[in-house]
Amino acid sequence: RGAPRAQGARWTEPGCRSCACHVSAPAARPRARAASPLSALLPVQGGRVLCEPVSCPASCSHPLPAPDGGCCPSCSGCLHDGVARAEGDVFSLPDGNCTVCVCLAGNVSCISPECPPGPCPSSSAADCCSCQPAKCNFHGRTYVHGARFSLDGDDCTTCVCQGGEVECSFAPCPALDCPQHEWHLGPGQCCFACRAPPAPSGCFVDDNGVEFPVGQIWSPGDPCELCICQADGSVSCKRTDCVETCPYPIRIPGQCCPDCSAGCTYMGRIFYNNETFPSVLDPCLSCICLVR
Repeated sequence: RGAPRAQGARWTEPGCRSCACHVSAPAARPRARAASPLSALLPVQGGRVLCEPVSCPASCSHPLPAPDGGCCPSCSGCLHDGVARAEGDVFSLPDGNCTVCVCLAGNVSCISPECPPGPCPSSSAADCCSCQPAKCNFHGRTYVHGARFSLDGDDCTTCVCQGGEVECSFAPCPALDCPQHEWHLGPGQCCFACRAPPAPSGCFVDDNGVEFPVGQIWSPGDPCELCICQADGSVSCKRTDCVETCPYPIRIPGQCCPDCSAGCTYMGRIFYNNETFPSVLDPCLSCICLVR
């Protein structure tokens, strides 16, 4: 690469390649010509450079990556699960099973706690040791830890097995907003409930307590409007549409639609069909109502 290297020199090239200068014996030179200092360092025959990849001894099981500019990893510390640990560092695993690890000479050694077999010594499990909570013997039956069951078929009482002991409690009931004499306990129910109000027997239409029976039809004051009492106690009303089919309809008080067959209207008075009456304009004339 344009730079002189002495015989036997070693150096590292980029890419972690180790190179060395190997020089063969120089050829005989005339005695009359003295060698210069530079010619003694730069052999002119047989000089060659041999390069090979840098060899790194694997001296530890968890080596750290090579530092910047270096080729071989370092064993002064440990690399465990992608995390660099210093020499002598003591740490625990992230899964929380209480295993303790230590970094020594580039190697990671882990030790797990020894847990005694059998049930847990108390109702709460140990922090590190996994154990089997004690079972519950209740009324001749065995239940595992955490099991929930009813008391002798009573669905209103719930029991739970906790560390060898059974705890029972009643089902919570909501507060009722009705008087106590209206409380009702239905079959298969655990809590009282308010009795359902009786079905309506009619419809109340005003503040005076007037009640119409179910199915009753009446007019609320307008002869063109009819109302009916529904089975659920509600009132349904509907107006009547009148169609006048004669040029001189007769309006009868209390009747919604004009009547074309009732009679005739003459000078503000109503006369029935075939009824005769004197003319207002001429008393000698007699008029008759004819309904067509």
